[in-house]
Parts: sequence; C-alpha cells; structure tokens
Amino acid sequence: MSSPSQALPGASSTPPQDPLAPVDPAGARELAGRSPGQLMWRRFRRDRTGVVSAYVVLFFFAVGLLAPVISALYGKDPYTVWADERMDLFDSAGTPIGPNGGISSEFWFGLEPGNGYDVFTKLLYGIRTSLMISLAVTVATVLTGILLGVAAGYLGGRTDYWIGRTIDLLLAFPAQLFFIASMPVVVSLFVDPRDETPTYVRVVALIAVQWFLGWMGLARLLRGTTLTLREREFIEAAKVSGASPWRIIRKEILPNLVTPILVQGTFMLPNFVTAEAGLSFLGVGVVEPTPDWGAMFAKAASVYEVDLTYMFFPGVAMIVFIVAFNLLGDSVRDAFDPKAAR
Repeated sequence: MSSPSQALPGASSTPPQDPLAPVDPAGARELAGRSPGQLMWRRFRRDRTGVVSAYVVLFFFAVGLLAPVISALYGKDPYTVWADERMDLFDSAGTPIGPNGGISSEFWFGLEPGNGYDVFTKLLYGIRTSLMISLAVTVATVLTGILLGVAAGYLGGRTDYWIGRTIDLLLAFPAQLFFIASMPVVVSLFVDPRDETPTYVRVVALIAVQWFLGWMGLARLLRGTTLTLREREFIEAAKVSGASPWRIIRKEILPNLVTPILVQGTFMLPNFVTAEAGLSFLGVGVVEPTPDWGAMFAKAASVYEVDLTYMFFPGVAMIVFIVAFNLLGDSVRDAFDPKAAR
C-alpha cells in the first residue's frame, strides 16, 4: 500500500487553494503601482468618444496653426479680392457665376459674394483668429479663477468676504449685453473714435472684455473646493510642520484642484469661441478684412438669399468643433471621476 504522502500518478503537486483566501480582481496586478494620472489616461483611452473628439479638436488647432502653410500650398490667401482680379468669375451683382458659390478645382470652397475672397483660406484664417482669441481668454480666466478662488477659500476672513462680494456683483451683469455695450468703450480707450481701429486693438479688447466677466464661475468652484480641502488632516499636518501658506497652497492644495480646473477649462473654451463669434457677427468684434468665424457668419446672413453655400462651410466647422470640444470635456470629467454618470 502506498504511503499517504506519495503523489498519485497524474496528480498535481500544486497545493489546493484556500477557498477563503481573497481573490485578486481582474486587472488589479496590471493597475498596481500606477499614479492617478496614469489611471486617468488609461480610462480616457478606453473612451472612444473622447479619443475621437480629442483628434477632432487637435485637427482644428493644427489647421489654425498651419493656416499660412496650407494657404501657401493652396496658392491663395484670404485677402485677394478676386472680384477685381477675375471679373469673369462674377456676374454684375458680384455673385459667383459657378455653381454652389463658385466651387471648383481652383476654388475648393467657392468664392465670397461681393469682394470675392477665397472661402477656403478665409475659413482657415478665421479658425486661426477665433481659436487664438478664445485660447488667450481661457488662459487668462483660468489663471484669475485659480488666484482669487484659492485665495478666498484658503485665507478666508476679509479676503474671502471681498472676493465673494466681487464675484456676486460681477455675476449680476448680463454678460452678452455687457460685451456688446463695452466693446466700443474699451476700443475707444486705445484709439480715437474718428480713426480706423487696428486689428490688434480689437483683439486686445475682445480678450479683456470676455476675461472681465469670465473668471467668476471657476473662482467660486475653486473657493468651495479649497474650503473643503483646508480642513483635511494633511493640511493640518502641513501647518503643524511649519509650512508657509504659499507652500501649502502650492504643494498640497493646487495638485488636488487639477481635476476641476482641467474639466472647467475644456468647457470654457468653446463658450468663448461662440461668444467671440457672436461679437464679430454683431460688428463689435473682429471686422473685415481680417478673417474671423463670426465675421463670416455676418456676411453669410446678408447673402444667403443669393448664395446659401457660403454659410455651409463655416457653419459645419463651428458645429463640429463645439460638439467635439463639449464631448471631450465630458470624457475628461469621466476619466478623472469614473463614478460620475454622464
């Protein structure tokens, strides 16, 4: 008779697993040791909608940055008045003779009724203008929101009181009406109303006006988050260790505010794009001959009865960009907070 300790033929030498032992969940070993940023990036890559939206947004920014290169390869610019250069392309009313607004192998998106600007290059440079202005406004408002929101939440007292009252006051302003009414006033501070306003002055005014009423929402959000964070144990431990307020804010509080800052930033930029386009549409923003998305919509609104095609390309481009950026913001929020329901 064989010994009980002798292994039976074909039996495994691996000791049986304890059924009460905890089971390692799927993927736990793969995720072990990863930082929160790496986990966020991993969740974001699995979101197909977010990835596609990110590629679309990057495409628009690339088009804006490379507009001069694309224009040079295309062989045209957005400032040539083709109605004077090629009068055979237009009728007596200045409308392109060719079908669909003059779309051809020579003019890919057709020609603008009236002056006859090339629509393709004008759209490229219009995207460039709108995105650069909106990006500058977003950076300025985010920095202001971080500075004032964190200061109000961490310092408290009189600082919190006065910043809070300022936020309440500015939130009472009707933003769109303020933009329209204040743009001529801001421009007049730099240029005499009787003189022609340079483009850079209008750009600076657009950035200043939108920034003035754009930072309060983020500041209020960061104030509330900072109020919660400053009562946490790790903040108290930093105070006990003798760390200065600046070091606590920089090392302990700001790293915990990355999520709301990034998420809010992705929602703010498309809002500023539409606001800038709206001001240019109303004639108080960027004006011709400087290409701009809003200026193209204003022109399209005046010529749609004779050339509906001219509104198609800037309209589709604006819709695609805004939808893609909003979807990107949703995906970024979900990647940082997987428990949040979309």
